[in-house]
Amino acid sequence: MIVLGIETSCDETGVALYNTEPFETGKPAFLGILGQGLHSQIAMHRDYGGVVPELASRDHIRRVLPLLDQSLDQSGLKLADINAVAYTQGPGLAGALLVGSAFAKSLAQGLNLPSIGVHHLEGHLLSPLLGQSTPQFPFIALLVSGGHTQLMKVSGIGQYELLGETLDDAAGEAFDKTAKLLGLDYPGGAAISRLAERGRPGMFDLPKPMLHSGDLDFSFSGLKTAVLNQVKKFEGQKMTDAKAVSQFHADLARSFVESIVAVLVSKSKKALKQTGCKHLVLAGGVGANTQLRNSLNEIALKNHFQVHYPPLELCTDNGVMIAFAGALRLLAKNNGSTTSGAFDIKPRWDLQSNNLS
Repeated sequence: MIVLGIETSCDETGVALYNTEPFETGKPAFLGILGQGLHSQIAMHRDYGGVVPELASRDHIRRVLPLLDQSLDQSGLKLADINAVAYTQGPGLAGALLVGSAFAKSLAQGLNLPSIGVHHLEGHLLSPLLGQSTPQFPFIALLVSGGHTQLMKVSGIGQYELLGETLDDAAGEAFDKTAKLLGLDYPGGAAISRLAERGRPGMFDLPKPMLHSGDLDFSFSGLKTAVLNQVKKFEGQKMTDAKAVSQFHADLARSFVESIVAVLVSKSKKALKQTGCKHLVLAGGVGANTQLRNSLNEIALKNHFQVHYPPLELCTDNGVMIAFAGALRLLAKNNGSTTSGAFDIKPRWDLQSNNLS
């Protein structure tokens, strides 16, 4: 079965074609990726310091059809070879989701194919199954992206249990806001990570919010405030030496990353212990963070569990994860949305409500 995946939840337009044959026959799932195209809107939104929803929606309209052509060219397939269409139904920006839904449902209806709406986070948490090292069910998924920080127990396809989530800013939001305080461009995650590599460890005693809360929830707003206070304190010294200013920024970035990583790693370890799971999956855009990966690898060795990652190119939003998640849903006999022509989207959508019965 060949599934077309369309992702338009925020500021990346992703289109991909996935063949389920390798997965169904026990071969590595990544062998099913036939072709893909991805366009990031980062350059367009950078001048505004964040995503502008109206601009994002319009850009998705411009990009989705050329990306479909690109994916078809890579795969050597034609539209007639597609068996189903999967699209991101939510959560995300309403206008952006509507573009993907309208395109996917119209295409499916025109080709007389089934269409299936996919939960964006399900795409992320299943994407490590496309890696070289794949987890075994049940596993714990740490979803860390711009808008979400969650710990989920994944017992199988469509079997998700929320263990903990952020009570305010997600980790990705904290990265972006801290980057802005340090004068870095949007998006801030990668920039903060690179800057932190030049920083000295332990230079600032920043809080590690909810580290000892006893539950698996997260909070990062207090950490962001602590960074702001340090910036104001430093600026009050009216330091003019460029080298000193640069080192201050690097040191503060290092301490900021250390605090977030400490919380994420500690909560993940606690989730594994509580559930008895031996496999941890890291997914979402922040999953590409080098410091977080290194810390998880280190603690995995000490505590005898395995940690799994999606390929780096699949950490950000992409069409492959939507095609793959949609394909697994279809194989599980969940046909999702019909080709009724209704452009149904869910800007706010609880993943557990999408569990298979």
